[in-house]
Amino acid sequence: MAELWESLFASRRLMWGEAPTRSALLARDFFVARRARDVLIPGVGYGRNAKLFLESGLAVTGIELSASAIAQARSALGLSFPIHHGPVGAMPFDDARYDAVFCYGLAYLLDAAGRAKLYADAFHQLRPGGAMWFTLISTRAPMCGEGARLGEDWYERAPGLPMFFYRPESIERELGPFGPLEVSEVDEPVAGGTYPFFNVSCVKR
Repeated sequence: MAELWESLFASRRLMWGEAPTRSALLARDFFVARRARDVLIPGVGYGRNAKLFLESGLAVTGIELSASAIAQARSALGLSFPIHHGPVGAMPFDDARYDAVFCYGLAYLLDAAGRAKLYADAFHQLRPGGAMWFTLISTRAPMCGEGARLGEDWYERAPGLPMFFYRPESIERELGPFGPLEVSEVDEPVAGGTYPFFNVSCVKR
């Protein structure tokens, strides 16, 4: 996975463009309304969503596996916020607590144990009253079912690229333990089309 991700960022310049995702815009409004001051972004990539949060007055800390993506954040977007270089499986990288955690994609690229650890680690790094927001691909996505079946709603779409597709039941199963969830659907522009995702948020009581 690490080698594949590194090659993707190394071979393409800002592969998803500079504009933030629709989910990031919604999350930004949610966090600002809650008067969040800082946000942790596991899987920050080259920072297209981080830039939005920074421009909205939030301090940002990122986590990113790809050194090439971090270099793009610094050079192409001119972003200087702290980024921990490493896999999300190594969380926590610091002892800080945050008002918000935002994670677009990423979670569905992990196996069940990896997803569970990511959710628990993110929740752990929230301050009381803080909120976490995950954007997860839906089983309604057209590529759901492509490739070798690894398990329920889990497929290896390409060598080294497994994807877990979410439905309401699996959202509740995996994220329900962290408190009442707010779940909504959003169509995100991806690769010239739009794909269905879920936005899932919860607040640490």
